[in-house]
Amino acid sequence: MGITKLADLIRSDAPDAISHKDISDYTGKVIALDTSIVVNQFRAATPLLSPLTGLFFRTLTFLEHDIKPVFVFDGKPPKEKTAVLQKRAEAAGWSWHNHTGTASSMTRDCLQLLKLLGVPVVQAPGDAEAWCAWLVRQGTVDAVASEDMDTLPFGASILIRQLNSKKDSEVTEYSLSKLLEKLQISHKEFVDLCILLGCDYCDKIPQLGPKRALKLIQKHRNIEDVVLHVKRKTHPVPNFWKYKEARKIFLDAPQTEAPDLTWTEPDEEALVGFLCHTNHVKEDRIRRRMERFREARDSKREEREKERAAGRSRQTRMEDFFRVTRKRALPVEAVNSLSSKIKRQKLK
Repeated sequence: MGITKLADLIRSDAPDAISHKDISDYTGKVIALDTSIVVNQFRAATPLLSPLTGLFFRTLTFLEHDIKPVFVFDGKPPKEKTAVLQKRAEAAGWSWHNHTGTASSMTRDCLQLLKLLGVPVVQAPGDAEAWCAWLVRQGTVDAVASEDMDTLPFGASILIRQLNSKKDSEVTEYSLSKLLEKLQISHKEFVDLCILLGCDYCDKIPQLGPKRALKLIQKHRNIEDVVLHVKRKTHPVPNFWKYKEARKIFLDAPQTEAPDLTWTEPDEEALVGFLCHTNHVKEDRIRRRMERFREARDSKREEREKERAAGRSRQTRMEDFFRVTRKRALPVEAVNSLSSKIKRQKLK
């Protein structure tokens, strides 16, 4: 579910936080992806086919555009999310068992496929979307690609939606800093707004719409004061409301080191063996796709070598693509500037 109607609220009240781009605009960028969301998209779109096939094709599309994907896998989810996960599984017709962080057979297959494709995978200690957002905050990746809006309250500065392999597909990008600036709230206040809108970790106040929730946060600045001023008859506050636990999940950063990330060349023969002989995908389909990938890669190499020889500015060469990506410093100047502006607005 993510955050209920958050995308609608941003479109109406903070449209400047949204930009529309093409997949080619992310050339050279390191993008974190919540693997479970990608897999579930393929499960829903092509229920008779293995999600591994879709994951294979989409990953190659990213690599062809010089996008450096980092696939993040879920760990043990917070207990507050159990009810939501059960409902999702029932709605999709899947069996659901209480997750313990143990890898399923599908997870193990995805890990093997991505390893053969030469892209890095990261095991999150909890929810993958929280870890994706944290990787952005650490400067390890440039953005998160996800259909789940809750990467924004988790602190991802850039959220990308509809980043897929479809031709002429428009990509939607959300900027957290522009969003907070337009709404004139801090990140912590934004987290409280998302809890009021409805999140995966606790109930929400019934009949409290997004516009009303935003006005209440802008005026009272936190859930505690909102509760004191909301009309209880029309908006009854849930009994034993665990909004503090939800707030803590969104705001607490993982206490661990960010990983170093390495990309290598795809292993075509091993991919054919894994997808065709083990998962019964037609070999000629995999061979043709790998051939197109090599042609696209070689074409980019030639193009950039020509640009280099001509002395023109160029983007990262393809041979620089498969390398270790170092951690980058956080853009603290932008964050400090935004925080100062918000504080000045509060004092007026």
